[in-house]
Formats: sequence, structure tokens, C-alpha cells
Amino acid sequence: MRRAHDLIGLPVLTVDSGKQLGQVKDLMIDPEWNIRGIILEAKMWFSSLRYVPWDGVVAAGEDAVTIPNENVIVEFEQAVECHAFLEGSHPIKGLPVVTVGGDKLGVVEDVYLTQDWGKQIVGYELSEGFISDLKEGRKWLPMPDSATKGEDAIIVPVHCSQEVEELFVSKEE
Repeated sequence: MRRAHDLIGLPVLTVDSGKQLGQVKDLMIDPEWNIRGIILEAKMWFSSLRYVPWDGVVAAGEDAVTIPNENVIVEFEQAVECHAFLEGSHPIKGLPVVTVGGDKLGVVEDVYLTQDWGKQIVGYELSEGFISDLKEGRKWLPMPDSATKGEDAIIVPVHCSQEVEELFVSKEE
């Protein structure tokens, strides 16, 4: 599996000319927990945000994201049903994950995608705080059947408290 943070900061290159059109700044995530697109950093301070719909991505490799040409980049229009992973008014990173029964499982630090960069999110990396991360490590929660992204928390079914697993985090991070 690959982490969303592995995409952030990668250069975005066109296949037809090899030109770098920017870097990945953030990810757009829809209510079904799919990656809707990648947000590019603004070229100038007051320029509008641009994004590449996920269907317009040719590949997301270890070192770059490739797109067919500049025509797949569109001006960012505030998509009501989408949320940014890192930034925006209600980002996903930093939200607590709470069961319907009221148990807090941790705070979202990252989301995971399949190894081939599929658009479906398959799990969350959860933190219980800096000290807990050092002592016990972060936790992994596979994507539940239903997860509701609210304004202040992500609500998951009660059985998720038994599905949280320890996650190995390398010392490089």
C-alpha cells in the first residue's frame, strides 16, 4: 500500500512534452473515499488553484506524477462534496476517528491507497499523540464499510475498535 503523503510534493510532468507543470500540493477526496483529483500548487500568490482530475493522471510513480498534456488541468471550482486531505476549511488530516459508540480511535495522520495508486482509499493511519506514537507506534485502521466524514470527526462503526492494528513506522519518518 502507498500513503497519500507519498504523492504530496511530487512534480507533475506531461507525457507529450516532458514539461513540469507544477507539484502536487494536496488531494481532493470525495464522500465515497475516492481520490477525485490532485491539487497543484499556485503559480503566483493570487492565482487560482488548479487541479488534475484523477482520470487525467497517466501514472503516479515514485518520483513524479505524469499526465498526458496540459489540457487535463482545470481551474479549481469549489466542489461541495469534496474535501482536501491537508488544507482547506475542513481537511481530513487531523480529524479524530470516533466510533458510533463514542470511542476515539485516534487522529488521521495519513490515508492509504492500493499499491498501484488506485483511487480508492483502503485505510487510515491513526495517531494517538506524539508520546504514544514514540512509545507504541501509530495504528492502522482498514477502511470500514461505512465512514462518515463530518465537520469535526470521522464516524465509523463500533466494530472498528477491534480492527485497529499496530502499524510499523520506520525510523526514517
